[in-house]
Parts: sequence; C-alpha cells; structure tokens
Amino acid sequence: MPNGANRCQNSRMPRFLTLADVAEQLQINSPQAYALVRSGELKAIQVGGRGQWRIEEKMLEQYIEERYAEASRMIEEAKSKSS
Repeated sequence: MPNGANRCQNSRMPRFLTLADVAEQLQINSPQAYALVRSGELKAIQVGGRGQWRIEEKMLEQYIEERYAEASRMIEEAKSKSS
C-alpha cells in the first residue's frame, strides 16, 4: 500500500470506539459516557471475555444528530411559548 494511502486510512476514525474515545469526542468524562450507554441513549455492544463496551462510529454520529434535533425542538418550543 502506498504511504499516502496508509496515512489517509490511519487518520480516519476506527469503526468501533471505546468509552474513552467517545468521552474524548464528546468532551465528557468516561463515567458520563458509560451512563449514556447504560441508559440506552447511546447504542453500544459488549465484546470480548471481559465485556468491553464498543460504540460504532455511526452510532455516535446518530446520537450527536439526535441531540442537535432535540436542542432545535427545545429552542422552537421556547420561542413559541415566549410569543
């Protein structure tokens, strides 16, 4: 594989993220990331003998999109109540 292609591939986020990765992406701490998974807000799977949590990149993106949509709804509701 040419070096340039390898660099591009390595700069891309992996398909599955750890709770620490998610916490870093969302700028929260690991217990908060774990709470999102345990509550079902953020979809994740357990893998391996010790049941390590892994979050697929697309699930994190979906979670973020849902939070934006929820924030927009809240803003619109607040606007309509103040009118």
